[in-house]
Amino acid sequence: MQIIKNPNRASWSELVKRPTQSVDSIEATVVQIFKDVKRNGNLAIQKYTALFDGIDAEVSEVSEAEISAASQQVPKELKEAIKNAKQNIETFHKAQEIDKIEVQTMPGVQCWQEKRPIEKIGLYIPGGTAPLFSTVLMLAAPAQIAGCKEMILCTPPNRQGVIANEILYAAQLCGVTKIYKVGGIQAIAAMTFGTETISQVYKIFGPGNQFVTVAKQLATKYGVAIDMPAGPSELLVYADDSANAAYVASDLLSQAEHGTDSQVVLVSNSDSFIAKVKAEIVEQIAVLPRKTIAEKAIENSKLIFIADDQAALDFINSYGPEHFIVCAKNESFFVQGITNAGSVFIGDYTPESAGDYASGTNHTLPTNGFSKAYSGVNLDSFLKSITFQKITKQGLLNIGETIELMAAAEGLQAHKNAVSIRLKDIKS
Repeated sequence: MQIIKNPNRASWSELVKRPTQSVDSIEATVVQIFKDVKRNGNLAIQKYTALFDGIDAEVSEVSEAEISAASQQVPKELKEAIKNAKQNIETFHKAQEIDKIEVQTMPGVQCWQEKRPIEKIGLYIPGGTAPLFSTVLMLAAPAQIAGCKEMILCTPPNRQGVIANEILYAAQLCGVTKIYKVGGIQAIAAMTFGTETISQVYKIFGPGNQFVTVAKQLATKYGVAIDMPAGPSELLVYADDSANAAYVASDLLSQAEHGTDSQVVLVSNSDSFIAKVKAEIVEQIAVLPRKTIAEKAIENSKLIFIADDQAALDFINSYGPEHFIVCAKNESFFVQGITNAGSVFIGDYTPESAGDYASGTNHTLPTNGFSKAYSGVNLDSFLKSITFQKITKQGLLNIGETIELMAAAEGLQAHKNAVSIRLKDIKS
């Protein structure tokens, strides 16, 4: 890992860059596949699944028999762990429910807001080298609480054309309505346009690689909403010499093993602590099953020494990490001062893995600096807020002149007339 000492602010714009390809270099491929799927539906899906996943099979829904058989293959202990995680996720997301908000803005003018579920949602679950069944819980559990009627799940199959047993088990546990063995750009395109088999959805959720992220962004051009831009995983840790170097190294590696395009960063005010963490990384990475992947990610990662706490906090907010861990004597300074982060983990005994799996918070979070403007997935992600209003005769008498004056000032006579005609009847 590259060690950088007290970088000046002029260099920060380079330091916060992620090791990802530019959108321009990916977009041409994404646009081509989108056009093909829009035009040719299932045939295009089948072609790209064969090309990218090595599986040449017709597009079809995963059957109940397949789901049942897969569920029986999941060990009992893991089933219990999945159920425990689901319960915590539900507890946290149910707490986010908001009752109807109602207010009388002036006598006779009643306004209120109510939530309604998004009816058709698409869930994208990364597969490949690490099938993320935990993401099924993070997306489908709150969607179930919100009351979404149709939940479509797309995930890439392995080389044998099979979806991980745990993904299928978690999906049926959370009420997913349809599951398809489709991944990558073609899955996002299928949920954007719909095909002969896969239904079009109103909003697409889920993390993915750089290609999936760009595909989701392209989907918005066709009237389909997305949760957020959520690409390769990333973690920034702030730690001082009071922290445990072995713990910090383990957290950095936990994100590095996600993929070769992941990035992890340590910011510290201690040279000696940075050296300890670097040594721990070398020791711990040697025995990881995903060592090759983690090593590639580590090449893109940084150890940054910043002596001043305020400068460190400013840098972290400039970076806008997906995951932010604080292990320092001055933790409150960073916790209160952080404004740009997807999710924050505080103290030596709060590993980022807790949020990835079972503490209850959602792990689908904005990456690549998008935490400056986006929230992570939460219950509201699956809901729409609809406003209502009801005005009585007296209410229109009270507010009518205000509306007339404003409409006339904007030159919108019909708007004014819609009030004037009513006021005339009320006053007559």
